Order: sequence, then C-alpha cells, then structure tokens
Amino acid sequence: MGVLELFLIAVGLSMDAFAVAVCKGLGMEKVSRRDALALAVFFGGFQALMPLIGYLLGSRFAAYIERWDHWIAFVLLAFIGGSMIRESRESTEEKAPRGERVSLRELFTLAIATSIDALAVGVTFAFLGVQIVPAVALIGCTTFALTLAGVWVGHLFGARYKSRAELTGGIILVLIGVKILLEHLGVFG
Repeated sequence: MGVLELFLIAVGLSMDAFAVAVCKGLGMEKVSRRDALALAVFFGGFQALMPLIGYLLGSRFAAYIERWDHWIAFVLLAFIGGSMIRESRESTEEKAPRGERVSLRELFTLAIATSIDALAVGVTFAFLGVQIVPAVALIGCTTFALTLAGVWVGHLFGARYKSRAELTGGIILVLIGVKILLEHLGVFG
C-alpha cells in the first residue's frame, strides 16, 4: 500500500474527528490553545492507537469487532449529540457559560467514538501486510491537523450563532452515529 493510499485512508478515518471538532468549536466562545490541542492530541492519538490495536489483534477478533463497532460508535455519538441538543434547549440562565473547558471524560468518550471504526482498518492492515508504524503515524498526524482545523472552523461560525450552533453540532453528531450504523448494516454503500 502506497503513501497516497494511506493518506486517503487517514483523511477518511479523520472525517468523523473533524466533524466533532467543528461541533466542539461551535460551542466555544473563545478557543483556548489548551482545549484545541487536547482535542487534537486525543483524536489523533486514538485514531492512531485503534488501527494499531486492530493490527495486533489481527484476524483473531475481526468478526467480533466488525459486528459491534458501528453500534458502539452509534450509541456514544447519539448520547453526546443528544446531550448537546438538550443543552441547546436550556434557558441561557441555567446554561453553563460558553468557553467552559473540555472535560477529560468527554475527550475520552469522543475520541473512542470517532476512532472505533479504525479497529477494523487495523485488522485489514494486518491482512495486507502494511507497515503499521508509518501507517498509524500518518493517520494520527492527519487527524491531529484536521482536528485543529475543525475546532477553528467551528469557532468562526459558533461565535455568531451560539445555541443554534450547539443544536446543529448535536444533530450532526447524532447523524454521524446514524450514518456509521446504517453503513455497517448495509443500507448505504
């Protein structure tokens, strides 16, 4: 597998992380470097870690992973998206102030949700004999860069539209989860 093919896989795998980063940026009144870097490190790190785990597990657990990865991603994204939608509907007095730090628990959950499908890619890499270290490094770096870009793009739009942006972000997360589920169930090609 060539560098161009690996890069295209990296971009494809990082699209969910990019969309979530845009959603997080939408809800930030002021983007702190700490939060943007934390998102990028978590998303890039998990996006690199999951194919490595999949590669190491190889074909031993491939059927089990492929059978459940879409459900796990769907449930996590639907839960987080639903929370964002609910928060967008709360009155502004009751709402936590915008710009609040991203929690470690939320980072961890989002990172897993956006990278769970990369486990199956790692299994595929094992079958194809792909050199795993350069592959996961490229995937992690690509996701890191696209996550940083996503936070800033989301912030540019979120500063103007506040609660509508949070509602939109929540809807997007739920739709990403539904898309992942429907693709794995064979509804979408």
